[in-house]
Formats: sequence, C-alpha cells, structure tokens
Amino acid sequence: MKPAHVRIRAVDPDTPFGERFATGLSYPLRGAALPTLVGLALVHYVGLLPLFLGTAGSLLVWGATWRYAAECMLHTANGFADPPDVGLGDSDRAAWGLTVVHMLAATFCVAMTFYSPALFGPALLAVALALPAIDMALAFDGNLLLALNPGHWGEIIRRFGWSYLVPVGINLAVGVLALLATLITARLPRLFSLPLFGFAYTYLIVLGFHLMGAMIHRRHEHFGLTPEAEVLAEALGGNDDQRLLDHARELAAHDPMAATRLLVPRLQDREAPAELHQAYRDLLRRQNLRDALLVHGQIRIAALVANDEPRRALAMLQDCVAIDPDFLPDDPGNAGALIELAARSGMRRTALKLCRGWLASWPRDGRAPAVALIAARELEAEGKPVEASVLLGRVASTWADHPQHGELLARIRQLQPGTRA
Repeated sequence: MKPAHVRIRAVDPDTPFGERFATGLSYPLRGAALPTLVGLALVHYVGLLPLFLGTAGSLLVWGATWRYAAECMLHTANGFADPPDVGLGDSDRAAWGLTVVHMLAATFCVAMTFYSPALFGPALLAVALALPAIDMALAFDGNLLLALNPGHWGEIIRRFGWSYLVPVGINLAVGVLALLATLITARLPRLFSLPLFGFAYTYLIVLGFHLMGAMIHRRHEHFGLTPEAEVLAEALGGNDDQRLLDHARELAAHDPMAATRLLVPRLQDREAPAELHQAYRDLLRRQNLRDALLVHGQIRIAALVANDEPRRALAMLQDCVAIDPDFLPDDPGNAGALIELAARSGMRRTALKLCRGWLASWPRDGRAPAVALIAARELEAEGKPVEASVLLGRVASTWADHPQHGELLARIRQLQPGTRA
C-alpha cells in the first residue's frame, strides 16, 4: 500500500534554465535549507575560540557547509524541487575534498594580494572559472585527482556552454564578499560580523551548488544519471497527476463536461500542478463557461500569492481581465501584492487599473493611502498630474489621521504646476 500522503515535488528536466535561476534565488531560504543556513551561520562563532581551537572549529564549519551544498547539488541534479534535509546522503568524502580545494583556492587568491595586488583580479577570475567544474566532479565522483584534471574541466565546460558562467559569477560574488568581509570585519564587532557574513557566504554557496545541480539535471543523460525524483514519484503515485491529465484529455474529446468534473477534486488540493489548472481552464474556455473561469481565477490567484508566486498570479490576473475587463482579485491583500508587482515591472496600465479598482472596492481599508500613492505615480508618468492630484486629495480628505497623510499632502504639492520640475 503506497503512502498517499507523501508527495514528491519533482522538476521537469526541460524547464528553461532562466526559470530555474529565478526560482533558485529563493531555494536556500526554503524548507530545510533555511534553518540549516541559520545554524551554519551561528556556528561560525567558533572562530572566536583561541588559536588552534578556532581554526579547527572553522574548518569543521566549512566542511559542514560544503557537505550540505554538495547534497543540495546532488538532490537538485536528481530532479527534486525542494532542498534536502540535513544528514541525507553520503557526501562526507566529497565535502572534505571540496573544503580542501576551496581553502587552497582562497589561500592562492590571498597570496596573490601579497605577491602582486594587480594579480588578485586575474587569480580570482581563474579560480572562479575552474571551481564549478571541480565542484561538480568532486560531488559526483569523489575523485580528487579527476576533479583537478584540467582536461576534465574543459569537457564539463563544453557540455554546459554559456550556462556555465552562472556558477562562475556566483563564485566571483563569493570572492568579492570574502574581500569585503575582510575589510568590513575590522570595523564591526565580530559578534555581529561573523554570523552576518557566514549567512551570506552560505546562501551564495548553496545557491551556486543548486544551480549547478539544475544544469546537470537538464543534461542528466550526458552524466548517465536517472533522476531519482521521477522514480520516487512513480513509486509513490506522483505520476497519478499525469495519468489523470491524460485521462481528462481523452475524455474531453467526446465529453468535455465530464473531463472538467474529473479534474475538480484534484484541483482542490493546493499542491495540484499548474498543468492540471491550465487543462481545467482550457476545458472551461472550450465550453464558454466564463463565470467558472473567473471563479477559478480568483481561487488560483489567492493560492499563488499565498505560495509566494506573484508573477504567476499576475499572469492569471491578466488572463481573467481578458475575459472580464472589470475583474479584480476579491481580497485587498492579494490585489495590493499584484499592484506592487505590476508597478515594479513597468506594467503601468495594469497597475493603474488595479489601483482604481482597489480604491473603488475598499475605500475604507487602511492601505488606501499607499495604493493612492502608487496610482498617482503611474498617472504622473502618463502625463496626468491633475488627475493624480485630485485622486490624492480625495484619499487625503478621507484619511486625515493616517500616518501617510503628510506624504499624501506632500505629493499633492509636488504635482501642482508651480512646484513640478
């Protein structure tokens, strides 16, 4: 009997690397990775111990850091979407190899600053170029001699092409951060600087190894790798979603309503994949069920915002607006999150339309002044300062006791013809 409550979140190997990079930025802050990063940052305090104890303790911390980073790379390369728990896998040998290699690389870069400061930049660049290939070879094979073979580096770089520059850039960022830490730590209390820079180092290291894992996952056939996530998903019934989708498509050919009803129970689970939601919307659209599309859009936007996926929520909003130009999320918090994202993304008309709808729907909500300020900025950018001033004046008169009342009045004065640049 398979454990239905267990769900493996797997990633499609064909997912564009740009999308993997965007979602990867939050990878070190999700699941088991975040408490691991915090814990590793705090144990950097062992560096305060005297002499040998401090040095030995710091080496152990770095060993633990590389061990977890190696696990993240292997986990990602095997198709898993979420970070691994601490202690999974058997990468101790690779971890110590990584620690030795990175310590030697750091020592080499530091030595260059004493030998000739002008050589520090080229040395850092050379190390950053070679390290991703060494890291990948060590994490997978644990063979230090093979990992240090320049010919093997060339083969790895050739396989990945331009995407190889992503971990190179992250290694450069780690090197620059280390330099900044050396300069700034002298001016900050070590009780503050040690965990601060420890967290930043660990974040970048885990991010870099995760992205290297994503690169390997996209080309897993070249590495003779069968992603474990797919195997586990099959064993635990994770491919039930694909079978459900295939069944719905077959049924839709002659009975789209039955196919629609078939998908509903699964869509009530917040973890239902995007493919099922899209198939459901396609079926609704095919049957011209306009109201059902809008209801699903409201539910889907709320779920995407709650799951910290605002860009996908904004895309769903645009889909619903194409059906009903007056569509607005039914929650002021969700609508506000999309207003901010649309404004940041330069989607002026969308942001302005959302602001107007928000202010009309929730005029007594305490977030009204903030929304009005965004609307005024967008109106001014469209060359409508008078309309922006009128809108701000209306909101300011309603919220005279609000903390942002002064800001509203200041913006009104700026928008007046005699005060604008």
